[in-house]
Amino acid sequence: MVSLPILIALIGVALFFDFLNGLHDAANSIATVVSTRVLKPQHAVLWAAFFNFVAFAVFGVHVAETIGKGIIDAHVIDPTVIFGALTGAIVWNIVTWVLGIPSSSSHALVGGLLGAGMAKAGSAAVVWAGVVKTIAGIFAAPVLGMAIALVLVLVVAWACIRMTPIGVDQRFRRLQLISAALYSLGHGGNDAQKTMGIITVLLFSQGLLGPTFHVPLWVVLSCHLAIALGTLSGGWRIVHTMGSKITRLTPVQGFCAETGGAITLFGATALGIPVSSTHTITGSVIGVGAARRLSAVRWNVASSIVVAWFITIPAAGLIAAATYFVTDLIAR
Repeated sequence: MVSLPILIALIGVALFFDFLNGLHDAANSIATVVSTRVLKPQHAVLWAAFFNFVAFAVFGVHVAETIGKGIIDAHVIDPTVIFGALTGAIVWNIVTWVLGIPSSSSHALVGGLLGAGMAKAGSAAVVWAGVVKTIAGIFAAPVLGMAIALVLVLVVAWACIRMTPIGVDQRFRRLQLISAALYSLGHGGNDAQKTMGIITVLLFSQGLLGPTFHVPLWVVLSCHLAIALGTLSGGWRIVHTMGSKITRLTPVQGFCAETGGAITLFGATALGIPVSSTHTITGSVIGVGAARRLSAVRWNVASSIVVAWFITIPAAGLIAAATYFVTDLIAR
């Protein structure tokens, strides 16, 4: 069993990753509502952070269970594996944040777990059912977000056909506050659970949870608090990419993008699928842009984001594996 100071340090690293997740993914929650000028940036981050935190009262812990025991066999997990996984995810998050690339913190963590777990025990450590479900989410989340947002744009267009443009704009400026809140709720509900899974499997590996894998309440609250504080810190580089580089948004389009993303996140969280909020909102933004006309979407920007999605898991995995080997060598 690892010493208490090391255990506390690892939990601290996990919560730091959760904080970075909020920082990195703040753009997902606030880019649309900021780009449409419905809220000022400082007000938007407060709005998003609040709903990131209160998400603990809405969702269960299905995603935490998938991360904790559905990617790598829980019996393979030890502090060195956890440290390697977190390092891989954190390093990749920082690199993409500095470059302003909206990659997935979620899949960086999955890649880190796979890299460190396989470095220790090879492919036998992988829980393929959970990995397949997660990879399916990579493709399904942005497609669903795009499709739902596209349908919402068409429905709203028909519903508001007799309204003046000014009236539509004013109504959806108010409604976008609700859609932004729902998206932030879904973001907090899905993303905070990934860190919960990491901390819980670490505690389980040390025999601190007894024979049953369960997520303690203090872990739930601390993870939601960490991601909310990260969101409060903002992620302005990625806000610019998400809010204006892909396509220009109006309040109606912002409402449809956020609502489409929220519906997708709510469904994935209920099913225990650790999807990427970045993927989801990007697909939704592309959907509302394409509803106007295909040329309204800056496809070169969107394609570069997609490339980042595909390299996130292997890149974080390689960093995690290297970290595991170095840490294991030092510990001997």
